[in-house]
Amino acid sequence: MSEVRNVIIIGSGPAGYTAGLYAARAMLEPLMFAGYLSGGQLMLTSDVENFPGYPKGIGGPEMMMELREQAERFGLEIHDKNVESVDLSEQPYKVVVEGETFLAHSLIVSTGAESIWLNKPGEEAQKGRGISTCATCDGAFFRDEEVMVIGGGDSACEEATFLTRFASKVTLVHRRDVFKASTIMYERAAKHEKIEIKTFRQVQSWLSDEKGLTGAVLEDPRDGSTETISVTGAFIAIGHKPITGFLGGQVETDSEGYIVHKKHTMTSVEGVFAAGDVVDTRYKQAITAAGMGCQAAMDVEKWLEDQHL
Repeated sequence: MSEVRNVIIIGSGPAGYTAGLYAARAMLEPLMFAGYLSGGQLMLTSDVENFPGYPKGIGGPEMMMELREQAERFGLEIHDKNVESVDLSEQPYKVVVEGETFLAHSLIVSTGAESIWLNKPGEEAQKGRGISTCATCDGAFFRDEEVMVIGGGDSACEEATFLTRFASKVTLVHRRDVFKASTIMYERAAKHEKIEIKTFRQVQSWLSDEKGLTGAVLEDPRDGSTETISVTGAFIAIGHKPITGFLGGQVETDSEGYIVHKKHTMTSVEGVFAAGDVVDTRYKQAITAAGMGCQAAMDVEKWLEDQHL
């Protein structure tokens, strides 16, 4: 057992780092468990063009490093470890990390969300051998090769456009003919000479040989007809699921697992707050996550005062 901290922040990214910055400046001496892959989804984003204050844009990893450095400058203590479980049955709350238990009066959960896979036949064997969920991470491996992107939202269109830097051709596959992507993101992809868009197509199975991915069998959901596409790389961009398993069902979530706010940023458990993509089912932007992290830290400060802690 450790000393009882005022607040432990679980997860990093724009929400977590901003919460840490505000909590540190409020002299709460916050402790953060950022996770083994600290920084959140922006660590997988090449260019951030819509965050205020960066007129020329900034790389996602660079932004996260700057946010982390800023928060640490004010006293945020960060450990790049994953939280295994929490016990919210009584105060102080218990946070278990690599077998060690930490105590806190309050928690801020900012663990974000992770990519959803298709889980089609042949997929598991080709993860990392041609099938990926991160174009920024793996796009350069497919220089002058043909690749595909699966999805219909902003992420899919952004990944398809990004991959044109490397690939000779990018096929954007979507199971419907209506895209959820914003108009600017869709048009950027649709007008690109290297991108071909295939609608009413979904992956039925993956094809491979001893070298790795060779293509996929695409199915038309309207009539079940199929066609084969030859690609050496595929990037799945169909959405995310919130990272809440470590909570053990102790905090109320919606049907998809996203944490539900009850009062401002407080969850269904008194003294437990949440911010960022682990809560947000609508906006999912760096700026909204950072704003929510700010709100959570201010809510924690007020709650601790009210509890005379």
